[in-house]
Amino acid sequence: MMQLIKMEKVKDGKYLKNYELTYLNKAGREKKYEIVSRKELKNAEDIGKKVSGISIAAVNGGKLLLLKEFRMGVNKSVYNLCAGMMEEGETVMDCIRRELYEETGLSVKKIIDILPASFAAVAISDMKTHIVFVEAEGEFEDHTSENEMIEAGFYSREETAALLQTEEFSSRAQMIAYFFSKNLFPGADMA
Repeated sequence: MMQLIKMEKVKDGKYLKNYELTYLNKAGREKKYEIVSRKELKNAEDIGKKVSGISIAAVNGGKLLLLKEFRMGVNKSVYNLCAGMMEEGETVMDCIRRELYEETGLSVKKIIDILPASFAAVAISDMKTHIVFVEAEGEFEDHTSENEMIEAGFYSREETAALLQTEEFSSRAQMIAYFFSKNLFPGADMA
């Protein structure tokens, strides 16, 4: 059994807080482990408790919304989902509407499903996000900040399948794109 015996904040950045966790491993020895969190963690019970944001899997006219987005963390453009962090006091619905509009100019026509929050990067973070399935509508417009470079587009099943073979994706977008290309996506047939 692994047992957390100590937690210490080692850095307090603008968006990420770094923590060093000390565990007693199954052999009875100490194991140091580093994580980052979007939230302030007061104690071990706070780890993974709060939802940080959303990822939106959107369809329109039987096509999947994908963003070709420059990501500083990998220094290149990758295919991604529309996503973002919840602002203080914001509801999940408010966050969905705001992020979809900010990143694409689109609006929510219909909520298909909102999955319970899940961990986004369990190896390094306690960040939890909702995966949201929506039908989107409207015209593409750029409302992004000067620090974001996003090209939004809708892709057919065939186009999505081809992108999966030739382009780089975030893992969440790759999974959504795969299921969409195989016609295993809720609401994908909406025209």
